[in-house]
Amino acid sequence: MNSRSLLIYITALLAVLPIRAFAGNDNGQIRLRTVVIDAGHGGHDPGCISYDRRTNEKSITLAVAKTLADKIRAEHPDVKVILTRSSDVFVTLNGRADIANKANADLFMSIHVNAAPNKSRQSANGYSIHVLGQYSSKNKDMYALNMDLCKRENSVITMEDDYQTSYQGFDPNDPESFIFFSLMQNTNLNQSLQFADEVDKALGGAPIAKSRGISQNAFLVLWRTTMPSALIELGFITNSEDLAQFRKENYVEKTSEALLKAFDNYKKKYDGVGEPQKINKEEPVKEHIVRKEGTAVRKEPAVPEIIYGVQIAASGKKMKSTDPWFKGLRPQTYPSGSLNKYVIVTGENPADAREKLSTVKSKFPQAFVVKIEGEKVSRF
Repeated sequence: MNSRSLLIYITALLAVLPIRAFAGNDNGQIRLRTVVIDAGHGGHDPGCISYDRRTNEKSITLAVAKTLADKIRAEHPDVKVILTRSSDVFVTLNGRADIANKANADLFMSIHVNAAPNKSRQSANGYSIHVLGQYSSKNKDMYALNMDLCKRENSVITMEDDYQTSYQGFDPNDPESFIFFSLMQNTNLNQSLQFADEVDKALGGAPIAKSRGISQNAFLVLWRTTMPSALIELGFITNSEDLAQFRKENYVEKTSEALLKAFDNYKKKYDGVGEPQKINKEEPVKEHIVRKEGTAVRKEPAVPEIIYGVQIAASGKKMKSTDPWFKGLRPQTYPSGSLNKYVIVTGENPADAREKLSTVKSKFPQAFVVKIEGEKVSRF
């Protein structure tokens, strides 16, 4: 493939991809309003198939996706639930992501079924959750851990008409294609990992209970979406124990119930709890004693225990506050695990942060208000 042309394409795509704005209520609080559930494969693309050819991935994913959608609608009538497909039809990877982007979704869930690459590995079993990002182990290639899985899921594009034009020369079998995913700084990685963690915990109580963990990988359908997203592999259709569960009458019901639990827990965190803290303007400013060698004792205002600000990005890349990417803003950096959160700090009054948000959104539509306690930054 032509590496230079792919680099130019990805750079241009990052410049024009829409950035999702977080939905809020009349009080400015963030709310999860729209979720898109993607049933993997479909139509002339059956996905993974059991060795006896009796069970295929596209049927399992559709059944789980539709049942989950019904459950979320019943449990959360205020949430708009969109399916990328509700019948046995083929939808392109671009088409799936476009559905989510056009709906300005707050969460994208892509449901799949795994398979071992050959019969010698048919003992492989269990579910796994994948988000777009850089594999974190030292001295590991970015996507080395699940390269076979990435190749298979991304190879769906070869079933599309004129895919070489639509995907600008991306070759699912060429490792060089995957390198350029590192150019995508996923500002939604933190939220994606939070949702993945909820799925990982909830599926532990589902029929297929073995967890293979959470991975960061190069899936095209996740790369194209502009909101927190995760790809869920429910189990291995090539494993006899997992396959037996897939074929049980209650499998879809129990699995969709587990995914509903994950959605419920994530939504609670996403929406936040409690009312904005009331500031008592009559309360005197606290003071603390400052002593410096060779100087008199003096008093200074105490550093506030809680302050507020506007988070404009979260990235694994460490950037200076003067970086042109920040468009003239000067954020402070707050490390959070493998991420750096970039925050415009406004002070002790949350109202100031909300006012700042209204101006920041013109440059960073995905920005939101945060509360800062020491070095901990959380959505407010």
